[in-house]
Amino acid sequence: MNEGLFKGILLLHFAATWFLVGLIWMVQVVHYPLFARVGSAEFVGYETAHASLISLLVGPLMLLELLTAIALVSLWPSSLPGWLGWLLLALLGAVWLTTLLVSVPLHARLAAGFDAEAHALLVGSNWIRTLAWTARGLLLGWVLYRTL
Repeated sequence: MNEGLFKGILLLHFAATWFLVGLIWMVQVVHYPLFARVGSAEFVGYETAHASLISLLVGPLMLLELLTAIALVSLWPSSLPGWLGWLLLALLGAVWLTTLLVSVPLHARLAAGFDAEAHALLVGSNWIRTLAWTARGLLLGWVLYRTL
C-alpha cells in the first residue's frame, strides 16, 4: 500500500467531509427552519433558487467525498481497524440515500409551494444526514490522528 497516497487522499477527504459537516449544521439549524418564514408568494422562487444554488456547492463536494471514500477503503492500511473504513462508507451511504430518497423528493414537493408537512419532514429527516456526517467527521478525525 502506498502510505503517502493514502495520507494525501485522507487529507482531501477529511477537508471535504468537514466542509460538509459545517454546511449541514448550518442548513439544519439555520437555513431549513427559515423556510417557514419565507412568504408564500415568494416561496416557490426561494425554493427554486435554494435548490439550484445549493446543488452547485454541495454536488461537487459530495462527489469528491464519495470518490475519496471509495479510494480510502481500497487503500485502507492494516494498522487501522478494517471495519472502520466500511463504517465510514456505510455512513456516507446513509447520507446519499437520505439525500436521494428523502430530501430531493421533499424539495420537489416544496418547489410547488410551501407545504408545512413537507417542511417538517425535511427538517426532521435531515437529522439523519446531519448526524451521519458529524459521526463521519469525528471518526475521520481519529483516523487522521492515528495516521499522521
